[in-house]
Amino acid sequence: MDFKDVIKQLADKVEKIKDNLQTEEATKNALVMPFLQALGYDVFNPIEVVPEFTCDVGIKKGEKVDYAIMKDGVPVILIECKHWKEDLTLHDNQLLRYFTVSNAKFGLLTNGIVYRFYSDLVTPNKMDEKPFFEFDLTNIKSNQIEELKKFQKAYFDLDKILSSANELKYTSELKSIIGKEFANPSPEFVKLLAKQVYDGMITQKILDLFTDLVRRSISNYINDVFNERLKTALKSESESEEGKDQNTKDTKEKEDVKRELPEGVVYMSDDGSIVTTQEEIEGFYVVKSILRQGIEKERIFYRDFQKFFSILIDDTIRQCPCRLYFNNNDKKQIEIQNDDKSYTKYDISSIDDIFKYSEQLLNAVRRYL
Repeated sequence: MDFKDVIKQLADKVEKIKDNLQTEEATKNALVMPFLQALGYDVFNPIEVVPEFTCDVGIKKGEKVDYAIMKDGVPVILIECKHWKEDLTLHDNQLLRYFTVSNAKFGLLTNGIVYRFYSDLVTPNKMDEKPFFEFDLTNIKSNQIEELKKFQKAYFDLDKILSSANELKYTSELKSIIGKEFANPSPEFVKLLAKQVYDGMITQKILDLFTDLVRRSISNYINDVFNERLKTALKSESESEEGKDQNTKDTKEKEDVKRELPEGVVYMSDDGSIVTTQEEIEGFYVVKSILRQGIEKERIFYRDFQKFFSILIDDTIRQCPCRLYFNNNDKKQIEIQNDDKSYTKYDISSIDDIFKYSEQLLNAVRRYL
């Protein structure tokens, strides 16, 4: 089993047992120790992992951090653990104190689910206030798995991690800022763009106008990029399928639809009566931007039907985390799959409202990991 599978297996375990973990000690034993083992460390070998590592802070003697990962007899990572329900931001100062008086270059703050990695990138020997890397077992991203690998015992290289830590830190912060600006452009961001196309004074009325224009322009640009990539992918797929018996494939897919979809729903009728609207495409890209936080973007597809627009995993109708109902001009709805494979519909007033159901969408897609 490779590292990615081990981490995903641990993520599945989190969902099953976390509600039974009533104490911090239980959290450490059930979640944190298996995580360290997944990184290749022998948690029962005090040469590698020291529990209750002593960090004397000023006049306080005998201060202890939960774990210290050792290399050549020196601590390289200090680990402070909290109960899985606790908000980690409340405890950053405690780890900061331990970090300052030790030789460790990394601090790890965790509640067994979220793992925040810190260093001293801003001021030497003083732990940064913000983590340079954060890993969430309930929201695994493929690119983060690769970063996490660097902390494995077999691959641990202090210099390599430090050299990429700065880039990770600022990239993460920039992505967060860009995401917020794309979803809800700030006045400063709108003014920056408006001044490049509008010569007059930016009054409040003009600012309101351009706020909507910027939001729509961003959405259209993202759609254009995805559409172009989708065309390229479809072209490549079409070329690779050349020479195969396409009729047999089409017949099988139509039979699958008739078997699995509600009565009266027709899949891509021969007369072309199904029209995929711009709104449906925009909705797809919003859903895709959410789902790709939990599953590889290459696995996310869509198919349009007469009554609804389906978002699919691995391009099969048997794996449909959600559907969009945009054909009724008076009311838009998103239908999301529940744990028992039933569906719940939610009314939305605009495509942006889909973001309100990000958690439900990510829960729906986890079963396909």
